Amino acid sequence: MYTCPMHPEIRQEKPGNCPKCGMSLEPISPSADSDEEIRAAKSLSRKFWIGLILLIPIMLLAVGGMLKWIQLILASVVVLWAGGFFFSRAWQSLINKSLNMFTLIALGVGVSYLYSAAAVIFAVEKLDLYFESAAAITVLVVLGQYLEARARIKTSQAIKALLGLAAKNAHRVQNGIEQDVPIDNVGKGDILRVRPGEKIPLDGEIIEGSSFVDESMITGEPVAVQKVTADMVFGATINQTGTFLMRVEKIGSQTLLSQIVQMVSQAQRTRAPIQRIADRVSGYFVPIVMLVSSLTFIIWFIWGPSPKLAHALVNAICVLIIACPCALGLATPMSIMVGVGKGAKAGVLIKDAEAIEKSEKITHVLVDKTGTLTQGKPRVTAIMPASGWDKQQIIGLIACLEQASEHPLARAIIEYSKEQNIKIESVQNFESVTGEGVIADIKGKAVVAGKQKFIEHFNINIPENLKEQAIDLQNQAQTVVWLAVQGKIAGILGISDPIKPTTPDAIHELHKMGLKIIMVTGDNNKTAEVICAKLGLDGFYAQLSPRTKQEIVKKFKADKAIVMMAGDGINDAPALAQADVGVAMATGTDVAIESAGITLIKGDLNGIVKALHLSRNVMRNIRQNLFFAFIYNALGVPIAAGVLYPFFGLLLSPVIAAAAMSFSSVSVISNSLRLRNLKL
Repeated sequence: MYTCPMHPEIRQEKPGNCPKCGMSLEPISPSADSDEEIRAAKSLSRKFWIGLILLIPIMLLAVGGMLKWIQLILASVVVLWAGGFFFSRAWQSLINKSLNMFTLIALGVGVSYLYSAAAVIFAVEKLDLYFESAAAITVLVVLGQYLEARARIKTSQAIKALLGLAAKNAHRVQNGIEQDVPIDNVGKGDILRVRPGEKIPLDGEIIEGSSFVDESMITGEPVAVQKVTADMVFGATINQTGTFLMRVEKIGSQTLLSQIVQMVSQAQRTRAPIQRIADRVSGYFVPIVMLVSSLTFIIWFIWGPSPKLAHALVNAICVLIIACPCALGLATPMSIMVGVGKGAKAGVLIKDAEAIEKSEKITHVLVDKTGTLTQGKPRVTAIMPASGWDKQQIIGLIACLEQASEHPLARAIIEYSKEQNIKIESVQNFESVTGEGVIADIKGKAVVAGKQKFIEHFNINIPENLKEQAIDLQNQAQTVVWLAVQGKIAGILGISDPIKPTTPDAIHELHKMGLKIIMVTGDNNKTAEVICAKLGLDGFYAQLSPRTKQEIVKKFKADKAIVMMAGDGINDAPALAQADVGVAMATGTDVAIESAGITLIKGDLNGIVKALHLSRNVMRNIRQNLFFAFIYNALGVPIAAGVLYPFFGLLLSPVIAAAAMSFSSVSVISNSLRLRNLKL
């Protein structure tokens, strides 16, 4: 399927042009070997060079006023062959009642060509010929279209570079036998061997061995990451030193690389709200320009100097050509396409252009604790049984309850129980209260685990000595999990989750950008207070459920704050969706990622710093582009209409008008491509 970047509602099954704006359609699902854009650029290049070669004798013959029929033949090749697509796109615009840049170009070029052709064919000696103007305008517009096509190829290089990273083969291990197979033959659950220097074929979990992996192609970070047993590795990243076995967890479109490509491709086709300005202007602009051109012709024909018809025709054509709104149409999409591609290379995936525009205005950043401020890889650091219970029983029962949970704390408990070789029993009547705790029957006994508040909800008496021990653990920034069996407290777990090394510097950068950082966590008040003080945050809210997190976001928005919410868990999804901009960690759950406008591949706050820098630079770039587009038209149209002639005797040549129009597009394209050099 192909779609228009300016009008995403336009979709068709084959390449072509948008019936509304005339732009070339782009594939919805990009592929590494797609060469539609390259073929289009080559075709335009060929038309430009042949047109330029033919333009030289046309201009030489025009100077001498010689061989008019040869001028007609050469100009016909340039206008009708090299510039033939102007007229077909203009005709489409008329059929679809959507006037666009090609309407103006075709009208300007067509009038000058047909006027001159009629003068030659009917041998009208007194009429001036404008073959050189028609041909020069055509060549310049084709050049502008070629430069635009080349720019679009550059903007899609980020996607194609990612697609080209995918491994082609894998070493599959079955029944102790290793065999090389194409990547398409690898299934979920297969065991693969990865050797030093090889690309990791697909997403999966290391089950044996360890290594350092270069993940720079998806995170933008140059430092290799250590990977050990139970760590996730991602397809297309490069194994550096060790050999390991991995179990494939995701294939095809489920892989991180495929999701990155789809998100980037989708985001590049979306339109920022600021685009509505250009859309509204363009909707009225072309008819107004045609009216101005008609008035210009009438005024010059009635009151202009001799030869009146020549002056009227030239100035009317100049207005049509110089006012062409192609730069206006390119201003926003070009910046968005380059910016989204740049973000993808830096590990910042943007779902749509609206997220870029809103991110620029953010005043408050609300962040979850576990997996966002902290590493999200907590460890069980304390087990304190109540009277009559031992540590093995406590960890065993909680592990039974948490075996189906995706929360990082649950995974820490499961990992610890495996290290202690504790058998995990099946449970009955399981019920999870997101962000609070879990309930189930284990061997006929009612077991409850979760926050203290959750336990107290069941009217379970909590011994004072355990309360004091829980407070001590919380003062050390440990999260406390309570366990009750048959209505009586069995013990508590202390789980610590170290702060990510990158978090303090990221918070410092966010403060430098003038933002307030607030922690919103389901953890207890004491742990939250310790972390808040340690990181120098601007405040915190603790012991929150998913609903109350969402309410906190609503509260800030009601106070006129522009809110960015960052989190990685299922419990963060409502708040992410409620925020002006939701930021999910790719290390988190799929639900969180779906609810967010921005996803950070590496999953730390440095990604937010990058995302905000990117949004500010992209929006500044768009405004610069809109200025370039508007200033050319604002100054160019009156000059082309001849307002300077009464004062300075200056008139604009159609060729100069075409050059100015092309230069405005080149200015927008060049300015947009500067974003590729942005340092994030």
